Amino acid sequence: MRFHKSVFLFLFAINSLFAAENIGPLELLPQTTAGTQGVFLSDLVTNKTDRVIPRILLANAPQIGRALFLTRFQINDLLTKKAPDLVCSNWLGADKVRIARAVRVVNETTLKELLTAAIQEEHVKSRGELELSFNRPWNNLTVPDDVLAVKLKELPSSGVSANFICRFELLAGAESVGVFQQPLQANVWKEVVVARSNLLRGQLLKDADIAPERRDLLALRDYVTQIPTDDPYIEFRENVPAGTPLTTRVLRLRAIVKRGRVLDAVLQEDSMTISVKAEALEDGVPGQPIRVRNIQSKREFRGKVQDEQTVMVMF
Repeated sequence: MRFHKSVFLFLFAINSLFAAENIGPLELLPQTTAGTQGVFLSDLVTNKTDRVIPRILLANAPQIGRALFLTRFQINDLLTKKAPDLVCSNWLGADKVRIARAVRVVNETTLKELLTAAIQEEHVKSRGELELSFNRPWNNLTVPDDVLAVKLKELPSSGVSANFICRFELLAGAESVGVFQQPLQANVWKEVVVARSNLLRGQLLKDADIAPERRDLLALRDYVTQIPTDDPYIEFRENVPAGTPLTTRVLRLRAIVKRGRVLDAVLQEDSMTISVKAEALEDGVPGQPIRVRNIQSKREFRGKVQDEQTVMVMF
């Protein structure tokens, strides 16, 4: 009876062997590394043929600093459980493989690039080009060899400034490496309009010696990024030294109408146009409503400045 049972098990094993697809011969490596996703058959072996080794997950990845050892027998056993349709009957190479966790080092340069990209996208956006430097040295950190990312946890309520502290989580793939805090120094670079020579109060902007230069926006307020060349009446309200970025505070519209000037006050109603002479009772810049007085009737009304000689009557 025992003899018949042994024969049956032998025949069953032979039938299973021929029924399964034989992927051998496989050459077991003496040592290898595994990523965050786990230990795959294709990480452990090579073959002498052109056949592609299937990527079959056999086990979880070992912890960093702790190696995992698998023998040929253990790999065969795992292969039977994970992929029963596959079998390897011919092994070459090492008797067992040492599997270490694949790791990489996050140095200061790598972390700076990750933080710069995250803060640029979430906070600085299109304001300018962010540049970071560390106010405290970063100690190299060994992490799983996977796609790295940072998740910003906390920045000051005032946002990015010349000096601030950033709290962030470092991720390797889906695995959290830890939460860290780093003091940073920041610059946000953008081209702004700068005086190339001394500019005088009352000088028209269209005649000024100005040009775009790359400056740190965090050191500026109310800066001008484009030269408004479409308005010929913009002037400087104060002197601007050479090399100084222009701000909206130093610019103003020139008053093209002076108090006491006689103007044409024009009223338009559909296709009808009426024009009378009027005296300006106050200075006015283009588009500004001012008080005027009819020369003949002495009646006061308001008109919007069109140019040096014309106001449009407003009722």
